[in-house]
Amino acid sequence: MLRKITYVILGAFYLCSFSYAAEPSNDASNYPTKPIRLILPFPAGGGTDNLARIMAPKLYKLLGQPVIIDNRPGASGNIATEAVAKANPDGYTVLMGYNTALTFNPLIFQNLSFDIQKDLKPVTLLATAKYFLVVNNSVPAKSLKELITLAKEKPGQLNYSSGGNGGTLHLAAELFKFRTGTEITHVPYKGGAPATLGVLTGEVQMTVGSVTSLMPHIKTGKIRPLAVTSLTRSNVMPDVPTMNELGLNGFNVTSWYGLLVPKNTPDVIVAKLVKAAHEVIESDEVKESMAKQGLDVTIGSPTEFEEIIKNETAMWRELNKKLKITAN
Repeated sequence: MLRKITYVILGAFYLCSFSYAAEPSNDASNYPTKPIRLILPFPAGGGTDNLARIMAPKLYKLLGQPVIIDNRPGASGNIATEAVAKANPDGYTVLMGYNTALTFNPLIFQNLSFDIQKDLKPVTLLATAKYFLVVNNSVPAKSLKELITLAKEKPGQLNYSSGGNGGTLHLAAELFKFRTGTEITHVPYKGGAPATLGVLTGEVQMTVGSVTSLMPHIKTGKIRPLAVTSLTRSNVMPDVPTMNELGLNGFNVTSWYGLLVPKNTPDVIVAKLVKAAHEVIESDEVKESMAKQGLDVTIGSPTEFEEIIKNETAMWRELNKKLKITAN
């Protein structure tokens, strides 16, 4: 009888041991052991979605697990951001976030159920897009200095277009007004294409836009570039000076995209994501795809990315004291 009981106990021990061994390890050093969800605040088919889908198979090769694209557009990016902010901090839910969703939304949405800086951990910046301030060719100003002088001579008489309130291009133009002390009237359109058309037809005198949307019209001479909004010049049009060079010290407005995870995600997992993302983003195929969309490869450490988010949030907070934009 005693021998029978012993066999039963030993059998149960071996069964438990086998079951435990069959379970995937939760040790962060073994990450990843299952598919990773990359959540995008954009609909399928857009430029950033295309970039993510080029990156996904390359990340799979490096990490050994599929990267599943999960598009969650809506609410100015808040739906996707909230999904990651409230996810388990295990590295299997990653956000491809963008600048205004992470730095301006917290200032204008009063009832967010998450806090960007408390609930999310930056992984790495991936890409930035430079913008140009352009004028219709009928505008007499041939330089940024002349435009500023013209705007001060005719306060409120010049108009600029944007793709809508609260977007990067709207904020870039408002920051320009704030820094130069000019009064230029904002005319919001329903999207970037109509905003560009507005300056082409002369409905408005100026706009801030992307390289891809403006370049064809710059080449035909219908619009004239006066300055770049980033700290460095564009490789596409290196002769156009930056606002920083033209006296607006530190002026730096771009669109950027980066990866973030839930706040308490272990550092060892973050380090693996950083290494894989950097290798992928610097591959020739991804660089070529980004260049076609007017994007520059821009990578760095999690700490550097965190500083960018904090500094840009502070900049928009100061500007919004004047603008008083709210979304609720």
